Amino acid sequence: MSAHGDHDLGHTVAGWTGTAIGVTGGAVLGAAVITTSAALLVLGLAVVVLAALTCWALHLAGWGKPTGPRPRDQQDWRSRDTAARHGHPGCLGCRMAGRGRVRPAATVPQAVPHPVASDGDGSVAGGRVPARAV
Repeated sequence: MSAHGDHDLGHTVAGWTGTAIGVTGGAVLGAAVITTSAALLVLGLAVVVLAALTCWALHLAGWGKPTGPRPRDQQDWRSRDTAARHGHPGCLGCRMAGRGRVRPAATVPQAVPHPVASDGDGSVAGGRVPARAV
């Protein structure tokens, strides 16, 4: 049992790596504010963007987790997510990568009824279906 009980808090390789890089970017941004350095500000913002992209890439590679709790045997932070290849339902990151989209079924043309000439008594004229003019 973990220190948090049976909750699946999402401790994953993608989460920890993204957090570590993001904290580094935050520290660089803090140094930029203290020193009033525009170069450090740009560097810090670049590191924060790198953190987001790294976390996203690791999530897509299977080192993240889907939304909601995972099965008990997959809650270790080093467990790979085998469903990541096809995308997680409702996951914005997967949808942005083109995964998990519901592809529309191929449309099948529907039969369209054509008017048929009638003798007036409800039967088809001449007992046959007239040829359709093309």
